[in-house]
Amino acid sequence: MQEANAPDFTALTAGLLDALAEARSTEAALQQVDRHRRLIAPDSIFSIQQNVTTAGDPDDEIRLRRFYSSEAARYPVNGIKRKTPSPWTECLFLRGRVFVGEGEEALARSFDDFEQMRLHGLRRVVNVPLLQGNLCFATFNVFGTRAHWLPQEVLGIRLLALAAARWVPVHPGLAYRFTGVPLASSAMEA
Repeated sequence: MQEANAPDFTALTAGLLDALAEARSTEAALQQVDRHRRLIAPDSIFSIQQNVTTAGDPDDEIRLRRFYSSEAARYPVNGIKRKTPSPWTECLFLRGRVFVGEGEEALARSFDDFEQMRLHGLRRVVNVPLLQGNLCFATFNVFGTRAHWLPQEVLGIRLLALAAARWVPVHPGLAYRFTGVPLASSAMEA
């Protein structure tokens, strides 16, 4: 049974798939994903971080570059973030699992730039790894202002990430590893 004011996910999913079939560019496709994200989680912002780590980068480090931003004025598409081993990187980059964080404490533990997030009222996150085999080539990130996610919002965000994945290229030369934990970078060589 659908809650009052809850989006009709069947109609939203069909609408998104139809819109993406018509998209002729990455920008057009991601704008459609963004439009649907606002319907699923209206009090949120969204970005895609492309994994740009190469074999020449330090061990135990993941480098991410913002590939898309729903709030480009506040969170522009530029620069590289450096992530070191943490429960967050283990969840996304080693296990290929979705990360759901709720509340300021959870965000503060996971993001070194949390103070900037706090200034914008962000209090929850869903990070979905975009995978090729077991290699995480990007993360699909939705941050919201309420303290908790509804189950249908998390499901909708995960479906949006799957739909967006085909429009996000794998960075040439992508390779990453954490000391003592082998990762299959050979997936990129096949």
